[in-house]
Amino acid sequence: MKTILKFVVAAAAVSTFGLAAATPASAQMTMPEACKSEMAASGTMQMPGGDMGQMAEHQKAMMEGMRETEPAMMQGMMAKDPDVAFVCGMIAHHTAAINMSEVELKYGDDQQAKSMAEKIIEAQKKEIEEMTNWVEEHSN
Repeated sequence: MKTILKFVVAAAAVSTFGLAAATPASAQMTMPEACKSEMAASGTMQMPGGDMGQMAEHQKAMMEGMRETEPAMMQGMMAKDPDVAFVCGMIAHHTAAINMSEVELKYGDDQQAKSMAEKIIEAQKKEIEEMTNWVEEHSN
């Protein structure tokens, strides 16, 4: 089970960032203006692969938490069975949510945001367990 989770976790973030163009317009997100960075609005936003030196510590930690899940998400979504591909991709996606929530708990100041992070961690861990069990039952 841990092997499957590690495998799936390693593929998550690439899909999060790399498949936006392949996503149907009806499924694309509209983010609140406060969620958009100046870099993204100017069109200069790049996924950090090199210099993250200008980022704040919480930004670096968020990006690393996403980057950890990229390979697993991509690998998981390549399963031949569409149901397995979906669930494997979601395991990695949920792991990224946990990573981001842990960063909030470490760096955040707002108690309501921290409470949201705690709820996300609890819910996502439960769902990861359920999805991992489902994959083990349906991938044979």
